[in-house]
Amino acid sequence: MLVYGKASRTGDPRDRLATLATLLRAVAEEPPGIRRHGARVAALIEAGELAQGIADATFHDHGRDLACPARDATTALLLDLARSVWDSWRTGFGTPPGTPDLSALAATRLPARITTRWAEGFAFYALYPESYAMAAAGAALAATTRVVGIRSIGVPLGAMVAAGLGSSDLRTVRPVGHPFRRALALDGAFAAALTAGDPAGFAIVDEGPGLSGSSFGAVMDTLAHLGIAEDRLTLFPSHTGTPGPQATERDQARWRRATRHTVPFGDVVLANGGLASWVADLVGPVQAPPIEISGGRWRAFQGRGADAWPPVNAQQEKRKFLLRAGGTLWHLKFAGLGPAGRAKLDRARALHAAGFTPPVAGYRHGFLVERWVADGRPLDLGPVAPGALIDWVGRYLGFRARHFPSGPERGARLSELVAMARHNVGEALGPDWAERLDAWVGPRMAGSRMALLADRARPVEIDGRMQPWEFLVRPDGGLLKCDALDHHAAHDLVGCQDIAWDIVGAAVELPLPEDAQGHLATIVERVGGYPVDPELLAVLTPCYLAFQLGAADMAGEGAHDPLEAGRHRRSCARYTQQLRHVLGG
Repeated sequence: MLVYGKASRTGDPRDRLATLATLLRAVAEEPPGIRRHGARVAALIEAGELAQGIADATFHDHGRDLACPARDATTALLLDLARSVWDSWRTGFGTPPGTPDLSALAATRLPARITTRWAEGFAFYALYPESYAMAAAGAALAATTRVVGIRSIGVPLGAMVAAGLGSSDLRTVRPVGHPFRRALALDGAFAAALTAGDPAGFAIVDEGPGLSGSSFGAVMDTLAHLGIAEDRLTLFPSHTGTPGPQATERDQARWRRATRHTVPFGDVVLANGGLASWVADLVGPVQAPPIEISGGRWRAFQGRGADAWPPVNAQQEKRKFLLRAGGTLWHLKFAGLGPAGRAKLDRARALHAAGFTPPVAGYRHGFLVERWVADGRPLDLGPVAPGALIDWVGRYLGFRARHFPSGPERGARLSELVAMARHNVGEALGPDWAERLDAWVGPRMAGSRMALLADRARPVEIDGRMQPWEFLVRPDGGLLKCDALDHHAAHDLVGCQDIAWDIVGAAVELPLPEDAQGHLATIVERVGGYPVDPELLAVLTPCYLAFQLGAADMAGEGAHDPLEAGRHRRSCARYTQQLRHVLGG
């Protein structure tokens, strides 16, 4: 099934350097404390993306990794920032702000364009760079250890390992090839320099391992080829598990033998009152430790038995906590580190001011803090009259259409959505149904019509999650939308789309009459200020269903709990039935 996607940005590196300068000014303007520390981490992440983009631009031009002045300058800057973050963390956020010098990098010849990749660990999976410095500091390795960061996210993580070791020796590499059989491509001089100088050992740094662990394996293979013994290698992954089922027996055995160092999430975010102390200025005196409700545990607070819980993909859920403080219950949800996480605070405030989402108190180092709506019931347990529901959802989606526009580069193209739908329909229902989809979509997309439809689309930061349990009904009958901030920027291929995607989602997911889609579109048009294309609605309907079918199928396959797997099977059956209906089966 096709579900996941990779987000990237292409642009002028000097624009990214200007963004970094702005972030560094924000560090200088903040008083001592967690906000200044968070600003430091935001600058580290931006510098890591810049360093990755410059190194990859050189790689793209030459087909292999090699040294260049711009690479060296960004690495030096990144190491300065990593040391600043580590000093701030271990001294309780009280160190002076400092101002790393950007002049050397600004004076260097930079590529005309770079492409940077969004680091999923920082954006979705609560991977804190401080944990890597903590792991390195506890690893008892020599300061002359050479750190090898695996691009993309291994660039800033490698810098943090170097900071924890007290090292200034950081190299980065880009594994290429089949996702499960990665390899390195190194210039001869770069390869020679990788092992020159007799370092005490090598620290290999990345998130993961994933299904195969082949990125770590590619670096280990190359170092072995260059004469480095396996016992001189130390791995810094993001979790304590082993590579997944796509790893070879050789790689699994090598991983089990390897020396590895990790520091778990709880030791970073929860130890010594961490998260609660970070948000204390927003929520008041803390009355009890945070309660984790990640992995679907929030469902226990919805007023229904486990047999009626909605399905969740626990592996993809962001970390969530409940915190009682200042006489109120607060919801602390991981929203992402860096500038993207802070932008969600602005979006949350705008949506709340318009009456669509719960009150929000602020953002602290990755976590958004909002009031927990204890008196709300999920929409499927507290039904609303169809007319009132259509009106509210229409106004909500119209508000998003008007206020949250996006560029087309932040989402899948229409042709990519159609290709995804064909693939998923074929996988789930068989080739005959894929041909039916072709026949259904074909007349609507013949000739230049797909290009015309794509041109007419107006991408926005969609909601992307229109299931009924994502809406709360208040005692007075009013509605609130939960989890409304970032599904347009999730770890999937959909991304930002025309608001028609959410209109289709509402028609599919919510308890509305079959003919409600047209009425809903009319309200969205009135509030949003521009028309909704009926042809686009038609084409996106099987695309939406095929995407949700693929997501439910993959979540069910990965579920360890039989009850959870059963919930996803029921979702698959529902989306399959609706697909058959749309395609004329």
